[in-house]
Amino acid sequence: MGTVLLPSMSQLGMGINYGQIANNLPSPSRVAVLLGSLNINRVKLYDADPNVLRAFANSNVEFIIGVGNEYLLNMTDANKAQAWIEQHVQPYISSTKIACITVGNEVLSSNDTQSMSYLLPAMQTIWGSLVSLGLDEQVTVTSAHSLNILANSYPPSSGSFRPDLAEHIQYILNFHAQIKSPFLINAYPYFAYKDNPDQVSLEYVLFQPNQGMIDSITNLNYDNMLYAQVDAVYSAIKAMGHTDIEVRISETGWPSKGDPDEAGATPENAAQYNGNLLQRIQAKQGTPAKPNVPINVYVFALFNEDLKPGPASERNYGLYNPNGTPVYNIGLQGSLPTQASATKTNQCFGFAFSLSI
Repeated sequence: MGTVLLPSMSQLGMGINYGQIANNLPSPSRVAVLLGSLNINRVKLYDADPNVLRAFANSNVEFIIGVGNEYLLNMTDANKAQAWIEQHVQPYISSTKIACITVGNEVLSSNDTQSMSYLLPAMQTIWGSLVSLGLDEQVTVTSAHSLNILANSYPPSSGSFRPDLAEHIQYILNFHAQIKSPFLINAYPYFAYKDNPDQVSLEYVLFQPNQGMIDSITNLNYDNMLYAQVDAVYSAIKAMGHTDIEVRISETGWPSKGDPDEAGATPENAAQYNGNLLQRIQAKQGTPAKPNVPINVYVFALFNEDLKPGPASERNYGLYNPNGTPVYNIGLQGSLPTQASATKTNQCFGFAFSLSI
């Protein structure tokens, strides 16, 4: 793939997932300069790492922070939820923008019935604590879901949630509508292609020119799978009685390397997927069913993470190698400084917006 020349990611409105399941990543202060040089201003964490939140103080970066699945039970206790916010949000929010807390990740598709029963109470209790601390105007609450919570996704207008999860999801949607927070999905067309490379068109999943798919009910044309997945979730939400909840993509991406049985995991395909997705975001595109709502996307992930378990693809979703070199070229011009340079930059400027070090 040739270089895709793009403006900065912040102009595009793209966010990035900053995962840290690795033993070779640069320090958060170096990452802050890298993201500043890329003009990335939306970052999603899977925890509330104080080192990261401190490193991005006085920057223009807006954070989603996370409460891990292992803490859901604790978060149903009002005192423990408030203590968590007092420890992980209050000390940083005056200088680091924290806009959202994700409570759990893919809990409803985990088959852990206890965690599933804790999810909504934890979300409600954390929200109550934000309200009591006067932070509810700055920080909202949501959770991120796998597309495995869908029973049907084709055609998109017939999207529906799994019947066994319907009660959980109905109450969660009611909560989202009440506090006006978005519904987050982790959507990976890569998985559909990997599982059925003979049936799924590579052009369709990579945003390349193709005939697309016509929804026989709405007559809307879909030229890529990601938009069809988003609209299937909108349809499932509408079937639950809600048309007032925005769907956002908390994770999507494509691996640059995989095991022999992982079809399509190549640097070329990853560059096509993420490069073409960036162009769609730049154009402020909406989906066919929601053309006036630009897609809101957090790409997975910033770095390759060498300690992630599972197949090889899991360790190879990064846009960057840990040493700061791009895994493939999609036209992003950023630079990872030395530790000394990063420390000096952060001390002198608070944050580097476009420094080339």
